[in-house]
Amino acid sequence: MRAETENLVDEIKQAISLLRRHLDWDEAVKRLEYLNSRAEEADLWNDPQEAQKLMRERQMLEENITGVRNLTQALDDNVGLIELGEEEGDADVVSEAESALKGLNEEIAARQVETLLSGEADGNDTYLEIHAGAGGTESQDWAQMLLRMYTRWAERRGMKVDVMEVHDGEEAGIKSATLLIKGRNAYGWLKTESGVHRLVRISPYDSNARRHTSFASAWVYPVIDDTIEIDIPDSDVRIDTYRASGAGGQHVNTTDSAVRITHIPSGIVVQCQKERSQHKNRATAWDMLRARLYEEELKKREDAASATEASKTDIGWGHQIRSYVLQPYQLVKDLRTGVESTSPQDVLDGKVDPFMEAALSQRVHGSDGTDVEDLA
Repeated sequence: MRAETENLVDEIKQAISLLRRHLDWDEAVKRLEYLNSRAEEADLWNDPQEAQKLMRERQMLEENITGVRNLTQALDDNVGLIELGEEEGDADVVSEAESALKGLNEEIAARQVETLLSGEADGNDTYLEIHAGAGGTESQDWAQMLLRMYTRWAERRGMKVDVMEVHDGEEAGIKSATLLIKGRNAYGWLKTESGVHRLVRISPYDSNARRHTSFASAWVYPVIDDTIEIDIPDSDVRIDTYRASGAGGQHVNTTDSAVRITHIPSGIVVQCQKERSQHKNRATAWDMLRARLYEEELKKREDAASATEASKTDIGWGHQIRSYVLQPYQLVKDLRTGVESTSPQDVLDGKVDPFMEAALSQRVHGSDGTDVEDLA
């Protein structure tokens, strides 16, 4: 076996060993056996919420354990093929098996990122808010570009995207919008995207073709279920209703069906105009507020437990996390991890995964993320 191939095999073996340690392999196998036996018991669904929780845990464990076993088997199979091909002098078999090992290494890298999504709410659906910064039409157009970027990212991953509310800009773009993104680990993937995003480009709205800098913020918080209790006294909130905005015509509501709830102690504001019914929008807005407050508590706990400064990043309007430069050169750079892409159009078309992966790794390991390959 060539030295290069031997090194690759050793690298794969170490990566699989790391995956097993992340899973706490022996305990995970025992837990899955228990959950499998519990799933066959007649009284499981006497408590539907607890049953659903157990079944989700069972599915996750089964996928992870089966995945590691399949990777181990694929490694053994391809090493065996290489040895057989070398014995018989069949260069094609050796080449094919070596190529399969490289693909296996890429698959393991993806699974290693998945192991970073082990937070309390990482598996949940998520809300994503986009807000335009100061600057009028420029920032509002940028906010709409960000909204499209995350929508495309979710669609690429087979996730469902619901628009909860959107406030259109006066001339172009949006002032704000809220999406509900439904899919496996939606919150876990998107949680590191909260912060300010900066765009530098030649403005399409400037007749003198000058370069403009625009800002927009993203805020991500998880959908929570009824098993998580968040007590919000009525005296702590102010509820306003307003007429839903839209493109005009027959579909614009003529009643004040949209709902805005302000949590006075924290200053958090949520709003929903998805439904024509004010009652439904109010119920959804309450769910969004509970989710925002829960996300605040998660962040406090994460910051308190963090062992590195890298994972204590203050996420807010004043904190820029990423810069997107379209002119005079083309570059997207994450200011936290150093990960770059020289293809901004690909990033704006939803190819954000390398940035997310590096930010997740930094939160967990304190890595600077510079070893993550860029998109170019």
